[in-house]
Amino acid sequence: MSASKDLVIGLAGLGTVGSGLVQLLKMNADEIMQRTGKRIILKYVAVRNVNIKRDLPEGTKLIDNPLLMVEDSEVKVIVELIGGTNLAGTLIRKALENGKSVVTANKALLAEYGEELFALAEEKNLYLAYEASVAGAIPVVQTIKDSLAGNKIETIFGILNGTSNYILSEMSAKGTQFNEALKSAQDLGYAEADPTLDIDGFDAAHKLKLLVRLAWGVHYPYEKIPVQGIRNMSAMDIAFAKSLGYSIKLLGQAEYKHSEIEAEVSPVLIPEKAILSRVDGAFNAIHINGNGVGPLFLHGLGAGSLPTASAVLGDIMSIMKDTYDSTGYVTKKLPLAPVGNIDNSVASWYLRLMVHDTVGVLRDVAGIFAKHSISIAQVIQKKQQDEGVPLVFMTHETTVKAMKNALQEIEATNILNAKPVAFRVLELA
Repeated sequence: MSASKDLVIGLAGLGTVGSGLVQLLKMNADEIMQRTGKRIILKYVAVRNVNIKRDLPEGTKLIDNPLLMVEDSEVKVIVELIGGTNLAGTLIRKALENGKSVVTANKALLAEYGEELFALAEEKNLYLAYEASVAGAIPVVQTIKDSLAGNKIETIFGILNGTSNYILSEMSAKGTQFNEALKSAQDLGYAEADPTLDIDGFDAAHKLKLLVRLAWGVHYPYEKIPVQGIRNMSAMDIAFAKSLGYSIKLLGQAEYKHSEIEAEVSPVLIPEKAILSRVDGAFNAIHINGNGVGPLFLHGLGAGSLPTASAVLGDIMSIMKDTYDSTGYVTKKLPLAPVGNIDNSVASWYLRLMVHDTVGVLRDVAGIFAKHSISIAQVIQKKQQDEGVPLVFMTHETTVKAMKNALQEIEATNILNAKPVAFRVLELA
């Protein structure tokens, strides 16, 4: 039996992050004691195959059913690192129902079922901690919830998925095509065999939903977030953007304006001089504007064994010190977010059309833009390629709705050889 002052935990999952947590518990045992006055006792580790030899602390029990941990009254905290929404969801619910606090890195589960789980934790007067679920090692949850508690957050946006950022960085630096960059990401372990969540933008949307919850104290339904990933990203567009002085990044963006919140995930052109533009590889970065602090920039590894495990351990230690708060708001049942209509959002645009090499094409496109009150800032026309002649436009500010309508009308003509490509432009210093 452990001493009463020690914290006994159970760990579900011994993959990249779980293994990192075990390593940190061993490496930093003295620091944990100095900061909390307690030891962390890892009593259980749940894995799929208990017959594989593991490097675990003496006395730790390997089990293949994580639900067994929640029946042990000595275990006070369950660390869920198995991912997914089925078994993980059942484990977290049962842990809370059995009086155990939970630390998780499971952004998908929290984005889709978080309100139910947070409500259960509140009902049971327990903790549901999730720093590691957003941006890996970057302490954005604690920053928004605690350090920026005296601010009204105006905007929050950033690179929330390291896999997509690595792919775009490779395409930009080496001129490689998407599939080649994706394979490189998979070979390095940045991307899963099925990379759908990363490259189609859903992982970033999961994280953005949690950031909105923290920033404005509302429940923003995950399914309301418009999501566009990078699966069809072309090296041609990255090259054109670079020639215009921009890089392309997959961003999660949210803004509170006119008593509404607009949120979306999409590829965006960012000036190459901006700090966010220079965040490459598997790194994440988050830009926050508060009415008191002004602009803040948080940057760090968005994934990886020790970086993510560091965030998990930080949550465990906050629970040990009884200082964790899952929302940062007095009202624990958060109201439904006032969801803004993204069609009313205003931005400049990058647009590439692959057109037939015929007379009058530029005139026709310009006429359609004029009809929808879209002002052209710059036009680039390149030589004939296999798919046609590339026409690239940079526009002045217009609404999403105006651009959608213009593109719909252009697609209804016979001037295109391929589907048009359109990305918003985010002008940053």
